[in-house]
Amino acid sequence: MNKKSIKNFIIHLWKNPLIGLAFLIIFAAIFVSISGANIRPDSSVDANNQIPQIARQEPGTTISFLKLRKNKQVEEKNIFQKLFFGGEESKFSWVPFYDYEINDTHITLREFTADSSSVNYTPSYITYDLYDVIENSSLKSTSVVDGKGVKEAIAEKYIVTKVFYFGTDKHGRDLLSRLMAGTIVSLSIGFISVLISLCLGLFLGAVSGYFGGRIDDVILWFINVVWSIPGLLLIISLTLILGKGFMTIFIAVGLTMWVELARVVRGQVIALREMDYILAAKALGFSNFRIISKHIIPNVMDPVIVICAANFGSAILIEAGLSFLGIGVQIPTPSWGSIIDQHKEYIIHADKSFLALFPGVLIILLVFSFMIIGHHLREVFKLKSQANIWDENLKGAPVDHL
Repeated sequence: MNKKSIKNFIIHLWKNPLIGLAFLIIFAAIFVSISGANIRPDSSVDANNQIPQIARQEPGTTISFLKLRKNKQVEEKNIFQKLFFGGEESKFSWVPFYDYEINDTHITLREFTADSSSVNYTPSYITYDLYDVIENSSLKSTSVVDGKGVKEAIAEKYIVTKVFYFGTDKHGRDLLSRLMAGTIVSLSIGFISVLISLCLGLFLGAVSGYFGGRIDDVILWFINVVWSIPGLLLIISLTLILGKGFMTIFIAVGLTMWVELARVVRGQVIALREMDYILAAKALGFSNFRIISKHIIPNVMDPVIVICAANFGSAILIEAGLSFLGIGVQIPTPSWGSIIDQHKEYIIHADKSFLALFPGVLIILLVFSFMIIGHHLREVFKLKSQANIWDENLKGAPVDHL
């Protein structure tokens, strides 16, 4: 892409801010998915660090924690391991508190409780030995940590403050981290499902349209059979047959989205197979595979790209619906649909409705972005087609009419 193309693209986005916003949302979702646990506030596997004492906290809540080292050896993971394994186990247990007192041997916490505003609230205190905070049975510490006394080290390194920007869910997990982890599920299912439907739709549509005859009749019959079955019913049936799980959703959604693509490709190929350059390729003795792959497929990609953009948004919506029904991605793997399902009873509570509204808004934004991109591509390819027709007409017009 040259500088002029980049400049024209930027100008086009400036004139169409909605398209620019759609691209921004999609790129942000891709960045969050690629970064994974490396940028999440809760870097644990599936963002599943549960702290029951801080359940259902409002967005923006700030809570202090004592990092209590676990009594086991925990393997540290690098950036790539965090990405491919969904996170890492924390070396610490997180104990929330309101305030604390520390002396030479012990630290006493006034524990954090969600019902502290109740008239029946009774403060609860818990005490830890200083060395129990910083060591376990496999990690023997001395009285000095990094050149400082234990008391000073605990106050500096083991007492932290966290801000829960999106609040916490009913299990005391950071909602922002759960939503960020759910982005990976939505985009990966959308991508793999579209890829499966693209391969099936292109292959069956191209073979059916190019060869015609009995091959076309058989493939068209199969397309019509699948087309006649309601998509959601077919997905649920495949899920029940193949079993619940992450990989099953890929297959189920992908196997139900190829039909429309195959019908469009078949119609395009039927129109192209009688073109002069296709007949010339046959006369030159080119193989059918070469003609289809080199000369036909590239010329039917414009409507295919538009359909894939729309199917991407549809796949995200279908996955969210299946997870909401409990037959999609299974707990504890986070999915926007399952998060809504877990907190649907809070929608009628004004102060807790954010637990179900936040994932719902994210689904709307991401699906809407892909629909906008699909509509934009459709208009671009339509204008491109009209321009090509106009050029052909000019080429065939008499010189004195130009």
